[in-house]
Amino acid sequence: GAPPPLRFNPRCTPGVQLPLNSGNPSPGKIFSYIFDSEVFRLITENTNKNAARNQEKGGKFTWTKMSQREAKKFIGLLLYMSVLDLPRMTDFWRQSTIFHVPFPATVMTRERFMAILSSLHFSDPEKDEENEQKKSTEDYDPLHQVRPLMEMIRTISKTIYHPKQHLSVVERMVGTKQCMKTKPTNRRFKLFVLADINGYTVDFKLYTGKSKTASGKGLSFDVVSSLVNRDYLGSGYLVYTDIYTSPVLFRHLSQQGFGACGIYRSPPGSIRWIRDGDLLFVKWMGTREVSMCSTIHPMYSGDTVQRWQKTGIHIMSKQTSSFPKPTAVTVFNKYTEGVDTSDQMIGTSAVRRKTRRWPIMVFHHLVDIAVTNSFVIHKTRCESLREKPLTRQQFLEEVAAHLLGVDLKSDLQKNPDQHLPVPTRSGQTKSQRASMGRRRCKVCSKSTPWKCWTCDVGLCLQPERNCHWQFHQHLKRSQGNDEDCQNVK
Repeated sequence: GAPPPLRFNPRCTPGVQLPLNSGNPSPGKIFSYIFDSEVFRLITENTNKNAARNQEKGGKFTWTKMSQREAKKFIGLLLYMSVLDLPRMTDFWRQSTIFHVPFPATVMTRERFMAILSSLHFSDPEKDEENEQKKSTEDYDPLHQVRPLMEMIRTISKTIYHPKQHLSVVERMVGTKQCMKTKPTNRRFKLFVLADINGYTVDFKLYTGKSKTASGKGLSFDVVSSLVNRDYLGSGYLVYTDIYTSPVLFRHLSQQGFGACGIYRSPPGSIRWIRDGDLLFVKWMGTREVSMCSTIHPMYSGDTVQRWQKTGIHIMSKQTSSFPKPTAVTVFNKYTEGVDTSDQMIGTSAVRRKTRRWPIMVFHHLVDIAVTNSFVIHKTRCESLREKPLTRQQFLEEVAAHLLGVDLKSDLQKNPDQHLPVPTRSGQTKSQRASMGRRRCKVCSKSTPWKCWTCDVGLCLQPERNCHWQFHQHLKRSQGNDEDCQNVK
């Protein structure tokens, strides 16, 4: 028979927590509670320190201090790029082609974006060096460069949402799109994820190999017992895991007040099912053989699965038949959909660009987790208010527009505020001369590397000669308004 049901006693009321559980906050507001001012302060301070250190070491790039507002625009551009997903990052600044994308150049130049990307840092560079000196000792932290940001995202994610009763713990492989195709072993990393059934990433643990704090009871025991935390969750939760487990882990979770169900490694020739106290062991052949252990299910509750079965000698003589399916397998498949849903949402419009720097790969995934968790909160609030939620892409576009500080529905061709100076040419390489791509200024006729994006005319932009401002002031007076400038090219 089935064991008695556990009493569900969560630490907090499950669902969205204060202050996001009032009304229906905008996508940008939800995201800003995860990537809050403290997160942006961490990014800007350490990126500026890293850029200064690189310049001291002989870096020849131009650097001006990055503000929190510029950091928001940088992440906004990453989300913008994830929606359009052009083959190369530099394609977003291509000009003189039918594939020209005008918007990114109005936010920042390609050179500035790449300078920020190359200097992006999430820990104090001085403390990085101290940590490197501890290599090969027990005090060395292999995740030092991402740990401050990672811990912030973990803490905030657990603060603004409390999970429902059914949880899953699974393994997630993360890497860049290009690297996943070419060098899967060198350019991917492993995350162990605790997720709600709706796809919310409650907590996660980045795998770094054998831990100095290992219990000796196996990796699955250490991972699951660290993620399923009674002090944070409460008790009575039902945990489903596709990480190979052991009876030791399941009994430990049972003693902590949690139910558990998951796969385990079985020795050859093991029997189909057996109950050992509160543990049920099941071996079942579906599309493949699976061995499961559960502390919360009966052996069989009447579930069946349809399979083709031969009815005669001829190869085409087949018909479908019903076969019994263990309850543990049925319920396990249902409640591990949470992480599958989370992986699918993160895989859709994910912030993943080619990079050789593993901390940037982790950063991209942390942004993906923040966006996906924000989206789950949005859907949860809409469900409570009986409102239609945005699609994943609509939500992502709203968050990007919020970070970029623009109206999502603004028409760049007609917006009078878009008479912005942009480089006449953004595709130059270092070997090309500085004069390449310059134009004659419409006002003073001197050579200039700047133009008006809307008017597409060369205009100087210097402290002693601001022809861009003079040109548009004259245009306003002559036309009486700020309409399109095509007739003055």
